[in-house]
Amino acid sequence: MSAWGTRLIALVAMVIACGIGARAAWVWQANAYGKQLSEQADDYGKQLADKDRAHDREREEAAAAALNQLAEQQETRRALEARLQEQTKTHWKEMNDAQQAQARLRDRLATADLRLSVLVDTGALAAQGCDSGMREAAGSGGVVHGAVRAQLDRAHAQRIVAITDEGDRGLIALQACQAYVREVTK
Repeated sequence: MSAWGTRLIALVAMVIACGIGARAAWVWQANAYGKQLSEQADDYGKQLADKDRAHDREREEAAAAALNQLAEQQETRRALEARLQEQTKTHWKEMNDAQQAQARLRDRLATADLRLSVLVDTGALAAQGCDSGMREAAGSGGVVHGAVRAQLDRAHAQRIVAITDEGDRGLIALQACQAYVREVTK
């Protein structure tokens, strides 16, 4: 073979050897980079999983705290409703008792079992030159007559009792409203 043929074979052999070496380096490098990328992906996946677990735990803790707060608020509301219901019962009992007392008073006035009287200002009567009215009986400890009193007509007495009945009911309702406001604003 000639010198050129040997050189050509050597050149071809060198090109093939360089190609095989380059291919081997490429495969080795791809394998090494693939391994590094795989490790990075695994590390990143673990970090994401840890973050997800931490985030899930935070959400669970927040949900548990919200549920506990809701349960406390519901218990407070139930206690308030129970107290208000008890106050309502007390209010209606007081109202009923006042109405019964007023009804008994009206009945006693209607049957003349009871008479209403008022104190009369004796100074005003003396200035007018009149000494009418009834005197109370003297007390057991002295002989001085009691204050001058005038008896009221039954119809007037019943109107006065009706007015005081409405006033009593108004006061009881006011007390119930004030108690309600105090309970609600606690």
